[in-house]
Order: sequence, then C-alpha cells, then structure tokens
Amino acid sequence: MQAPQNQHHPQTEYEQRLKSRAAAVQAFVNQSDRFSTWRGLVFLAAVGILLAATLGELLSPQWLFAPAVAFVILVILHARCIRRLKRARLAEAYYRTALDRLNDQWIGVRPAGEEYYDPQHMYAGDLDLLGRGSLFQLICAARTKLGEETLARWLLGPASTTVIRERQQSVEELRTELDFRETLELLEAETHSEIEQTHLADWVRQPLISIPAPLQWASMITGIFAALSVLSWLFSWTGIAPIVVAIIIQVCLLFFVGPQIRELLNQTDEVRDGLPVLSDVLSLIEQREFESSHLKTIIAALQTDGVPPSRSIAQLRRAIQGLNNCFRNQFSAPLAILLGIPFHYLSAIERWLKRVGPHCPEWLAAVGEFEALCSLAGYAYEHPEDPFPEIVEPEEGPCFEGTSLGHPLLPLQQVVRNDVTLNSEHRLLMISGSNMSGKSTLMRTVGTNFVLALAGAPVRAASLRVSPMQAGTAMRVQDSLQQGASLFYQSVARLSAVVHLADAPEPVLFLLDEILQGTNSHDRRIGAQSVIETLIERGGIGIVTTHDLALTEITGLFGDLARNVHFEDQLVDGKMTFDYRMRPGVVEHSNALELMKMMGIKLNEAEIDPKSAETNR
Repeated sequence: MQAPQNQHHPQTEYEQRLKSRAAAVQAFVNQSDRFSTWRGLVFLAAVGILLAATLGELLSPQWLFAPAVAFVILVILHARCIRRLKRARLAEAYYRTALDRLNDQWIGVRPAGEEYYDPQHMYAGDLDLLGRGSLFQLICAARTKLGEETLARWLLGPASTTVIRERQQSVEELRTELDFRETLELLEAETHSEIEQTHLADWVRQPLISIPAPLQWASMITGIFAALSVLSWLFSWTGIAPIVVAIIIQVCLLFFVGPQIRELLNQTDEVRDGLPVLSDVLSLIEQREFESSHLKTIIAALQTDGVPPSRSIAQLRRAIQGLNNCFRNQFSAPLAILLGIPFHYLSAIERWLKRVGPHCPEWLAAVGEFEALCSLAGYAYEHPEDPFPEIVEPEEGPCFEGTSLGHPLLPLQQVVRNDVTLNSEHRLLMISGSNMSGKSTLMRTVGTNFVLALAGAPVRAASLRVSPMQAGTAMRVQDSLQQGASLFYQSVARLSAVVHLADAPEPVLFLLDEILQGTNSHDRRIGAQSVIETLIERGGIGIVTTHDLALTEITGLFGDLARNVHFEDQLVDGKMTFDYRMRPGVVEHSNALELMKMMGIKLNEAEIDPKSAETNR
C-alpha cells in the first residue's frame, strides 16, 4: 500500500485550524467579559432595588424577582461560555503542539512510555522505541492508559500479516479524519482523568457482590415506612419515634453487609474517575460510521444487549457515585441511610456486573485500539510522503527490501537515505566503515522501519517490502559493575539471546553492532563466524557491523548470501566529513588516528602501520 496520490499538506491545514481556534478563543474571551459586565450590572441593579425597597420604600421587594432570575440565567450562560472557552483553548494548544511536531520540536511533549520498557526486550532499547525522544513519544497521541498500553504493545511485538493489513486500512481511513481525532483527544483532555484498563478489567472479574434478597426487601419496606413517618412527623400527625425506629432498622441491615460495602467502595475508588471519559469516548465511537472492515468489526463488537456501551458505563458511574454519596456526603448520608438508598445502589451495581461486566474488557480493548489507531493515523497524516509497506506472506521467506530508507526519528531535512535488501537470496550485510560514518544509524533505520511496518504504520522510505518475523539486536551493550559483568560477558549474553530466538520456527531479523567487542581478533573471528552461521542456517536475515576488517572475510563463506558494504569519511581542509552513503565492498581506510589527532592526542608516527589489517574504529 502506497501513500495517497492526492497528498495533503498538514502544515497548511494545521495553521488554518490554529488560526480558527485562536479566533474562537478570543471570541469566547470577549463574550465572557461581556457576561461578567452584565452580571455586575444586574447585581448592582438588585442592590439598588433592595435599597429602594428597604430604605426609601420606593419599590416593592417583588421587584427583586426579575434581577434574580436574570442573574441566574446569566450565571448559566456564563458557565457554558467558560466551558466553550476551555475547549477552544485546548483545541488551540492541540494545533500549536501539532505544528511544533512538524517542526521537529516534539521531544518531551507527549508521553514517553518508560513504564512499558523491559530491559530484557530484544530490541526496544537499541531502537529507541520507548523513553524520551523515542518512537513511542513521536507517535503517541493517546490520552488514556488504554491507548498507551495498546500502542506500546504494537510497537514491541510484530503482528500477523492479516492484522497488519487490517491496521493499515484503518489507519488510512482515520488519516484524514482530523475532526474525529481532534474531538477524541480533546474529550479526554477535558476530563483530566485516566481510564485504567487493568483496574476496571480486574474489578469486573472480581466475585460478584451478593446482597441477600430478604435484606433488600427489608430495607425497601423500611425505607417506605421511614418516608411515610417523616411526612407524618412534618404534618404533626405522629412523633419522632417511628423515624428513630426506621433509622435503627436500616443501620442494623447495613451492619450485615458492612464489610462488602467497604470493600466495594475501596474497589470503585480506583475506577470511578475514569468512567466519565470512558463513557464519552465510547459515545463518540458509537456515533461514527466507518468504511474499513476492521473498524466496522470493532463497532459491531460494542453492540451488546441492545444498550450502547456508553449508556451502560454512564449507568455504572451514576450507581457508584450514588453509593459514595450515601456514605461520604455528610449532608445526604443521613437521609440516604434512612430511606434505604444504599441497598438500591448496591442492587444496581450487582445487576450491572451480571449483565454488562463480561463485556467490559471488550469495550476497554476497543477504546485502546481506537486510540492506538488514531495515533498511527496522526503520524501518517503528518508524514504524507511516507508510504505504507507491502506486507509479504511468511511462506515466501524472510524479507526486508527497502529503497531510500531513512530514520523516522531524524528531522526530514537531515535524513540521508540508503537502499537495503535482505531476503532468502541475500541474507547478510557485513558493514565496515569509519567512526561516526552512519553504520549504527543504518541498523537503527532498518530496525525502526521494521517496527513501524509491522505495527501497521507508514515507513520512512520510498518503498518497503517486509514479512512478519522476530527481531533481535545487540547494539548498546555495556558492562555492569553491579552485576559484575564485563563488556565481553554482556556481549556474549546478548548474542546468546539473539541466537536462541532462532530456535523458534519464525525467522529472525538480526542487527548486531560491533559484534563481540571486548575480546581479541582471533576469538572474535571464530565467535562471530559461528553466530552468523547459526543465524543464517536457521533462516535468519540481518546486518552485522564491525571495526575488525578480518570479520569482513566471513562473507566469503556464504557466497551470494552475504555482501560486504561500507561507509566512509573524507578529510577536507583538516575537517572530517561524512556523506552517510552506503557503498559496496570493504572500507579501505580508517579515521581513528585522524580523529585522535583532532582531539589533541599526540601519536607516535613511527609506530603507525598504514597497512594494518585492523582499522581500530
């Protein structure tokens, strides 16, 4: 799937929308100022009428009715204006942030996703998938934990060909739904609360609360008796004794279910705040009609029991809030307990859990998936020049064939593009080259575009054909003083993990930077050859970089399956320059000694062997 033929211009669209939202903000500010003025004038008029009625007896107190009504109406209208002003300001900030993102000023703005990082993950750390300045932070537009968790899961694990294609179709449709994505994000921003998927999903799976029917009936009958007793007391028909009896009965009934109520209140504290935004988001999704089959499937899954999920969640929110008010609102609690209202809400929550609870995890998953898809759609919208990759069936063999590949985390004007072909006929690229010449960046370019492709997003390339497979990297290997592990030990441990990936039936895309650094050239050659042979024999494809030119000879063992390529530098007027272009063959010169000279380190020229087999880069 390629990029759309009629490409949009996000910069122009965002600027126009920002101008419109800024104008709306100013209009609402002016309107709010007018309401404040009118409220002040009405208040002064009321004070004048009051003084005239009490001091001068010029007016009747009934004249206060008109300004009182006018003041209440103005308060209501002013509150609505303030809500609209708040939303307009959120929309203005939304497009300012979007324009900053287009200008590569996005680092540190959106969620970074550090909480989803696992040090043992086979490529997340090496490819900058999570954390500050990561791929997650660039893409994530989710305002809830549901969306963040879903997007992180998609980036951290490849999907099947069917799922990837479904996501591509959904992202393509949502790409131009800018109003929908704006509304979704602003809805969540207005609530200042988060939907905690784990809390709500875990809660609905808890054993159902069970209030014995006799207690419910007893509380209801006592409540009716209490209401009649209060009315009788108000009209002085009876004394207060019946009311006291009703209170004692209700308190005794609550005593039997006290532990259940306390446990339920504690559990709902963790989910209550997220219910309003969940209801609003579900309502927004329910109202949309989509074309892609995957989005239609998600919408269809939300239709259960004939009641929209948004309404069901709203019912739960009201029941939980009502139960809280029965015990935690000092003004309403006495009357609520007297009338037996807690049992009403307990019964409502029990019925909700039986009827709706089993469907709740599906709704949460739908919200998370929509947010993740909208995040990918926003990324696709802001990168109209990036195409969707062609997803190759695994039966055709491992495949990563990209033309004009660039790193998606680099500013577009700084990207230098290269072609990379890895498949069943070309399984290995052995890269040699100068320091800082682009070897590691190329590997991360391949890895990051691989992640984007298998998540269902567009890629930074002219074209890309890729098949779903596992991935394993060994790039940012460090020693550990706390663990007592040397650099070489950590390198071996990481390589071992990558090799063990190849035990599975799925092929592996391996990206190995400076393989087996930390040991001598002889052992490095033997070890590297064994690792590469194992990975290729088990169907893997990948890239290996090295500073040891002896390792470049390994490619000769594999014939046409392996190729040597390199990056190089040029020394111009005493300055080292790089073009970051990948070239065929083995690098022919080193920049290590020149770099040391540039940093002020004196070298013994007599000891330098220009024909050294190792470049020490």
